[in-house]
Amino acid sequence: MKHPIYINGFGAISALGHDQNSINKNYENGSTHFSNLNLDPTSVMAASISSDSLEELTKLSQENSKYKDLDKSVLMAIYTARQAMSGLDFNAESTGINIGSSRGATGLFEKYHKAFLQGEPLSPLSSPTTTLGNISSWVAQDLGVDGPNISHSITCSTALHAMLNAKAWLEAGMSDLFLVGGAEAPLTEFTIAQMQALKLYSRLNTSKPCESLKMDKTQNSLVLGEGSATAVMSRSSENAIAEITGFGYATEQIRHNISISSDAECFQKSMKMALVEAQRIEVDAIVLHAPGTLKGDQAELAAIEKTFNKTPLLTTNKWKLGHTFGASGILSIEMALQMLNHQKFYENPFYKHQDPSKPVTSVLVNAVGFGGNAVSILLENPKH
Repeated sequence: MKHPIYINGFGAISALGHDQNSINKNYENGSTHFSNLNLDPTSVMAASISSDSLEELTKLSQENSKYKDLDKSVLMAIYTARQAMSGLDFNAESTGINIGSSRGATGLFEKYHKAFLQGEPLSPLSSPTTTLGNISSWVAQDLGVDGPNISHSITCSTALHAMLNAKAWLEAGMSDLFLVGGAEAPLTEFTIAQMQALKLYSRLNTSKPCESLKMDKTQNSLVLGEGSATAVMSRSSENAIAEITGFGYATEQIRHNISISSDAECFQKSMKMALVEAQRIEVDAIVLHAPGTLKGDQAELAAIEKTFNKTPLLTTNKWKLGHTFGASGILSIEMALQMLNHQKFYENPFYKHQDPSKPVTSVLVNAVGFGGNAVSILLENPKH
């Protein structure tokens, strides 16, 4: 790596909460955060943000008359960006933003499209509030940032691709600070129907409907959740909460729109690239992408077994907070930061044949999206 790169701030909102105390507590315990989401004409399990978190977003939407018409995904991004930047000094012109989303403003888009099909006159806001670019641009407006603001969709690896992008800008000297992350509010009828059409959505009506990393499951168990997280990246070690020592990425040729190879060649390549950059052959733990699907979980585990001589501690957070699509990678970064901060491994209840008492000082985070786009990010405690 040309220059050390650090995470200097972080903010998140998800089914685990919107403040550090709640999030810490919910990572420490064995609780899950799923509930029935009632849809017409059925209901499914999903991981919604709490009523307290929703109240925070409502307060935010009332601060500015322009905010009341924004999608939940945009409000969550603004909220977490404020958290991440709290107490940090920044130069507006040399600060960049790259916060993406897999689906974007799904709630508003479906609302406006339904009105269109019913012959109702469309609001003039139907286009500007549903474009993917309005996530980063509204964060920039809220924070007063003048630098580049970029939004993109690379499905479930969106947020980690934002981290790759930030690395390029920082190492090129084109920015001093970069806000990166993902925001997703996919708990809508059409989005869930799409996952059901793919036969990926969980039909388990239990307290743990997402069996992420359960290797003997007999059916797909993907469950959607909503959330957002934002990290501040820079080349400065001041206020650093973690150092990013390895970045890896790869795209493999796919046979089907949602497939990856049985041993996830893309993950093998991305993990090896991150390890080479960090000059490592082992890590303490991995936060897997592991969406709770039969083939997805198995392929990623096979890739890990082919990459490491000694299998690291393996875990996920989707069994707790669901799959948040474009925000999932950055929420996995959150889990890694929690483990590094507390020097503690957070176990997955479906994958227990490990020694959870081992200290955790390095964590690899994986994400992959439709199209075989894998990213691996290696975090370690900062060297001050």
